[in-house]
Amino acid sequence: VQLQASGGGLVQTGGSLRLSCAASKRTSSNNGMGWFRQAPGREREFVAAISWNGGDTDYTESVKGRFTISRDNAKGTAYLQMNSLKPEDTAVYYCAVSRYASATSQRSRYQYWGQGTQVTVSS
Repeated sequence: VQLQASGGGLVQTGGSLRLSCAASKRTSSNNGMGWFRQAPGREREFVAAISWNGGDTDYTESVKGRFTISRDNAKGTAYLQMNSLKPEDTAVYYCAVSRYASATSQRSRYQYWGQGTQVTVSS
C-alpha cells in the first residue's frame, strides 16, 4: 500500500488547511487510518485517527475542536480538516494505515506510512 499525502502549505495563525491522504489500494478501506506529525527536534506524535467505516474517531487533546478527520472509502482517501491553526501546529504531517479496523493513537499499530506534507503556521 502506498500513501500520498497532500494539502500542506504556509498559512497564518487562525487559518485553515485540508490535508488529503490517498491510498494506492482499496485495502485501506478495511483498516483504520491516522494522522501523525513531527516538528523539528521532536518525536512523531499522534494527531487523529478514524476507524475503517468512519464511525469512530480519536484526537489528541491539543487539536480537539479544531481538527476533523474523515474518510471516503470509495476513493481510498482520508482527510484532515485543520481550522484555527496555531504556530505550534507547524510540523510535517504523516498519514498512516493501521493493521486494525479501529481508530487507534498507538503508533506501533500502523503498518503503512505516507511521505509527509509540511504545514507551516506563521504568527
